[in-house]
Amino acid sequence: MTTTYAVTGAGPVGWTIASLLAEQGQQVRLLTRSGSGPEHPLIERRKADVSDPAQLADAFDGVSAVFHCIHGSAYTAEAWQAELPRAERTVLDAAAAAGAVVVFPESLYSYSEPDKPMREDSPRETGGGKRGVRTALLKARQAHRADTVSVVAGDFFGPHVRTSHAGERMVPVLLKGKSLQVVGSAHQPHSFTYVPDLAAAMVKAARTPELWNSVLHAPTGPALSQQELATAFTTAAGLPAVKLGAIPGWLLKTLGLASTDMRELAELLYQFERPFVMDSAASQAKLGMAPTPLAEAAAATVAWWRSQA
Repeated sequence: MTTTYAVTGAGPVGWTIASLLAEQGQQVRLLTRSGSGPEHPLIERRKADVSDPAQLADAFDGVSAVFHCIHGSAYTAEAWQAELPRAERTVLDAAAAAGAVVVFPESLYSYSEPDKPMREDSPRETGGGKRGVRTALLKARQAHRADTVSVVAGDFFGPHVRTSHAGERMVPVLLKGKSLQVVGSAHQPHSFTYVPDLAAAMVKAARTPELWNSVLHAPTGPALSQQELATAFTTAAGLPAVKLGAIPGWLLKTLGLASTDMRELAELLYQFERPFVMDSAASQAKLGMAPTPLAEAAAATVAWWRSQA
């Protein structure tokens, strides 16, 4: 039986979800400002600003679920605060009117005790900056009349992932055999989520009403240091391992005095200077899913980057 779904945004998560649904024989309405996205007979690409209620008037008609996957226009708290709450309210209102559940990808930013393993029931009360914006978004979803699911992931890697610590900053550099410096520490454990696993979890959650109105964790493998992840990529590529260097926190903070980009990056330096670990075991049991083995995920990531070259 064919079902219609709506996806907002064609970044790595939206692109992967739209492609997955189409491959399963489902109809997809993909809403982006540019009309971009994967080409497939079952994907209808529409130009739309999802923060404008008028442009969503009929976009959700007949859909069973909305996957809201847009990003802020800039990696700053100011841009996020100006753009994301308004867009989410508009999408939630339209989805509620259509009787559709809204499924969100979510980050670990809101967790109040990141030095401890972060579980689904861990406190999410952080305020200030980009972390505070994410906390407020989660609370607004909980308070809205629409059914929602937020699926939390660690830092992304995988096909279509570019602007990420394990994206263009790492993989294409390693494939060229170049040395690489990472943020914080190359050797602290850190949770990385393979985007196809996040997408599959979001689709499964949308189809499982007993999981609605909850926060889940995407299936995520054991925490890896940035060095271990880089070595997985070079191994998959058949290349010698590259020893990573690190940009120390004090330098990043100093650069932040003159650079907005560096300042915004320094805000989340704690994630890479100390262990930053999420536990997805409880959600994996609820979803009946497991993370893709690292070697398989690394091979697919390397293959995609090579196809881009």
